[in-house]
Amino acid sequence: MQLRDIELELLKILQKDARLPVGSLSRMLQVSSDEIEEMLEKLEKKNILVRYSSIIDWSKVDGHEGVTAMIDVKVTPKRGVGFDEVAHRIYRYKEVKSVYLMSGAYDLSVTVEGKSMNEVARFVSEKLSTLDSVLSTTTHFQLKKYKHDGTIFGDDQEDRRIVVSP
Repeated sequence: MQLRDIELELLKILQKDARLPVGSLSRMLQVSSDEIEEMLEKLEKKNILVRYSSIIDWSKVDGHEGVTAMIDVKVTPKRGVGFDEVAHRIYRYKEVKSVYLMSGAYDLSVTVEGKSMNEVARFVSEKLSTLDSVLSTTTHFQLKKYKHDGTIFGDDQEDRRIVVSP
């Protein structure tokens, strides 16, 4: 779908901060609040604006640290449906947070979250690797998150600009 420049600009603003009120968006884009609401409704209806989400640093919340793993999956595509059928089967599991078709050495990149490494390992051995089309998996456990979706994580948020004085 072809979007107008103002709609593209609205999406870029919301991608950085989806909590901005309609009034602020209206002032930023120099259009009426009604126009912003109409654009939002259109973008949501067309499934371009799919979801408003938050980025949470769970490592700072006691008892909610959890484990994230990125799993490289090599599969045999099926005639007529390619990789779509196996991707659909994989993303229906509750543990799976994302699935991407990739170019390169493996076919699918699967992001999984669990309470422990053992829980993720059980998912891989009992559910993922047992699927008919799955040939092999390689699991990479995330040890520390430095940056996600453009957001920098950690306590090191000090101002690093050089002080200039007259």
